[in-house]
Amino acid sequence: MSAIAAIVIGMSIILAAVIFAFVGNLLQDTEHDPNAGKIDRLRQQLAEQDSQIRGLRSELNTLKGQMSDVGGRVMELEKAPPPSPAQTAPVINPQAVQETAPSPLFTDQFGGMAPREEEGNLTEPMQLAKKRFNENVIRPTPAVLRQILGEPRSTYSTTCAPVTNPKLLHVLETRDIGSIRLTMIRPALDSLQQIMARLKKEEPDIYSAIGTAGALCARYVRGSSKSVSSHAWGAAVDLTLKKNLDNMGDNSTQFGLVVLAEFFNEAGWYWGAGYSREDSMHFEVGEALLRKWAAEGKL
Repeated sequence: MSAIAAIVIGMSIILAAVIFAFVGNLLQDTEHDPNAGKIDRLRQQLAEQDSQIRGLRSELNTLKGQMSDVGGRVMELEKAPPPSPAQTAPVINPQAVQETAPSPLFTDQFGGMAPREEEGNLTEPMQLAKKRFNENVIRPTPAVLRQILGEPRSTYSTTCAPVTNPKLLHVLETRDIGSIRLTMIRPALDSLQQIMARLKKEEPDIYSAIGTAGALCARYVRGSSKSVSSHAWGAAVDLTLKKNLDNMGDNSTQFGLVVLAEFFNEAGWYWGAGYSREDSMHFEVGEALLRKWAAEGKL
């Protein structure tokens, strides 16, 4: 902006000088003109023009000085060394880190990975996820899971505990699928194995990045003393990408999990991004698929 002002002022000085010369020549040609009054007015205008020229030159010199100062500061900044990481790193509150850090992972009673704690109030679908994903896939409620698979155990807390129901124990299996080891109901493992085989063929980069935060875990969802997690029946799994847990409840998700959701939805699984408190790393067997397995005698 200062450079533009300097150009404008410079042009004004040139124009004023031209007018000054023209009027001066005119006065010389009309020194003996009987119209002395007009000549006096021209002399007055010429004096005013000369004063304006001096003022414009003064402003131009001031602007040149300012531009020189700015150029010097820019050169100093370009020569200055970049700030060290210690100077630019944000200050982190250790207490805040402790409160937001993911829960430690546990091993289930069969040696598979057990999932992290879940938040309560997960039954209402999130509208954005409902419109794009989980189409025609219904999440089985704890009541439906009890009807088909029975009660996993007689008591619960918010920490993982062993499954004790003989009927459910009969259909649970621990299996290595790719690089992850999971305990789930047997037909869920079969379905998951098919999903992973397709993923390995069509999306090898995502397949190679997949890890797990666990599957079987008989407990309540966190913050509830009534709602039992679908993990308690071995009908759900939490997946990670490059060992990174997706943050729960921030209404955003890792891109790879969005791709995974399409594969799981097509296989009849429900995606946890559809919860009222988004849980994008969570995938569970849909109700229709669960009832199909029961009708086929797989449960």
